Amino acid sequence: MNEETHNPATDDRETRSAFVALIGAPNAGKSTLLNRLVGAKVSIVTHKVQTTRALIRGVAIKDASQIVFVDTPGIFKPRRRLDRAMVSTAWSGARDADIVCFLIDAERGLKGDAVDILGSLKEVRQPKALVINKIDTVKRDSLLALAAAANEAVAFDATFMISALNGSGCDDLMEWLARQSAPGPWYYPEDQISDLPMRQLAAEITREKLYLRLHQELPYSSHVETERWQEQKNGSVRIDQVIYVERDSQKKIILGRKGETIKAIGQAAREELAEILEQPVHLFLFVKVRENWGDDPERYREMGLDFPG
Repeated sequence: MNEETHNPATDDRETRSAFVALIGAPNAGKSTLLNRLVGAKVSIVTHKVQTTRALIRGVAIKDASQIVFVDTPGIFKPRRRLDRAMVSTAWSGARDADIVCFLIDAERGLKGDAVDILGSLKEVRQPKALVINKIDTVKRDSLLALAAAANEAVAFDATFMISALNGSGCDDLMEWLARQSAPGPWYYPEDQISDLPMRQLAAEITREKLYLRLHQELPYSSHVETERWQEQKNGSVRIDQVIYVERDSQKKIILGRKGETIKAIGQAAREELAEILEQPVHLFLFVKVRENWGDDPERYREMGLDFPG
C-alpha cells in the first residue's frame, strides 16, 4: 500500500484512541499547543487571559492512534459567575479525559494559580504528564529545577519540555500520548480536526480579532454570537454576528472613530474565515449593549458552558 492510500483506520493495525485534557493556568499556552498538535487553527489565541471559555476539542492522528485534545479554560481563582463556569468546565474536562497534560509556563514557574492546580491534580487518577512550555524563554538549570519541584508535588507519569510556538519537543509528547492511547475505534472521521460547529468557530475568530485589536481598551466582558449563516447561490456565504457588551461606552470603543475600529476587526475576521472556509465571505458585525449579559443563562448556553447557580 503506498502512502497516498494508506489509512491507519482501515488497515490491519489495531486502531487506538484517547481523550487528552490540556489544563493549566491562564496563558500557559494551551490553545497554542492545541493548534500546533492538530496542525490547524481550532482554538483562538490572544494575549488576554482566559480567552478560552468553553471546552474546545481538536483531533490529531499519530500512526494508528487518534488523539482528541480538549483545550480547557485557564484555571484561576474565580470571582464572577462567568469565572466559576469556566473553572468548573476546565475541571470537568480533566475528570472526563483519559490522560491529563498539565501545562506550566516556564517563565512564570510554580506560582499562584499553577500551585493551586498542582494541589488539585493529586486527586486526578488518570495518567498525567507535566508539560513545561515556553522553554526557549529560560535557562536549562531553572527548567530542571522546575520539573523536579513539580514532580515532587505530584507523581507525573512523564515530563516534557516544549515550545508550543516553534514545535520543539512536541513530537516526543505526541509519541508518548499515542503509546498511552487505548485500543479501540476512532471517535471522529480521519479528516475531521475539531468538533466545534462552524458558526461557533466563526464567532470565536471574530472574538480573537476583537481582543487583538482592543487588548488594553476592551474589558473582558464581551461576547460574540453568530446569528445568521446563509450560503449564497454564487458560492459565497453571508455571516451576521452580534458583539455583546455591557455598557454603551464599550460599544463606542468597538465602533471606533467613524466606524474604523469595527471595520478593521471585521476585515481581519472575514479574511481568516474565507481562508478557513475556502469560499468568499460577507461578514456583517453589529454591536449590542446588554447589561449584565454575564448573568444571562442563554449566553452561557451559546458559549457551551453550564450556568452556575
